[in-house]
Amino acid sequence: MIDSPLLKRQRRRERNKALVDLNLVSLIDIFTILIFFLLANSTEVEVLPSTKAVQLPESTSTDSPKQAVVIVVNDQEITVQGIKVAAVPDVSKIDGDVIAPLKQELEQLSGRQLIGTDEKSGIKSVTIMGDKEIPYRLLRKVMVTCAQANYNEISFAVLKKKG
Repeated sequence: MIDSPLLKRQRRRERNKALVDLNLVSLIDIFTILIFFLLANSTEVEVLPSTKAVQLPESTSTDSPKQAVVIVVNDQEITVQGIKVAAVPDVSKIDGDVIAPLKQELEQLSGRQLIGTDEKSGIKSVTIMGDKEIPYRLLRKVMVTCAQANYNEISFAVLKKKG
């Protein structure tokens, strides 16, 4: 008896059907783990850059920080988003309140990206991480420069007091 090509194809298809059995349990486990990982790591917490050169003051504030441009000020330098913009000894010699290199960097950031900007209201935010030992005069110059660069919302990074 000669089998037709259609009959041979049908037998071959039935024979190979049993070999293509997928085990979906392991795939479901992987997707479950992936979902839990994504949910656990999707919190709205801003991580400020860690620097050993800055000792933050302590505070009892309960407000959590927003995403903003980060300015780090210690006794040696002023950095914006990790880029050094000015040396503190040079800034101390300036007579006015505006630090020109800092203002220029803030204006460039403002035009280049929308970090720390509330698109609806146009409010630009900046977070200042100032060492607790820096003089108020330097901190005032940084704040005035931020205001001159049209950053409306200025926040300070602090450590939460225990207790």
